[in-house]
Amino acid sequence: MTKFKGYNQTMINLNINEIKTHFSRCLAKVINGETVIVCKRNIPVAELKPIAAPPKKRRPIGLAGKEYPDFQISDAFFDPLPEDIAAVFNGEDS
Repeated sequence: MTKFKGYNQTMINLNINEIKTHFSRCLAKVINGETVIVCKRNIPVAELKPIAAPPKKRRPIGLAGKEYPDFQISDAFFDPLPEDIAAVFNGEDS
C-alpha cells in the first residue's frame, strides 16, 4: 500500500488483489474522504473516491429572487400541461 498526500487529500494505491481481499476496509477509507487508486500490476487504472453529498436545501427556481425580490411564481405554473402541448414534448403527433 502506497500513500500519496496532496491537495489535503490522502490517496492510497492498491492492486486489484488487495482491494478484493480487503474491500470493506478500502470502502471505509473512501467513506472517510480518502481516494483509493486501483492498480493492475502497479499501474493505475481507476480511482475510488467519495461522492459529494447532495445539497440539503432545495434549489430556488432561477435566480429571479436575487434580482427581483418581489417575483412570485403562481400555483398555476405547477399545473399539468394541456394534452396537445404534452404530446409535443413526448414526441407524439398533435
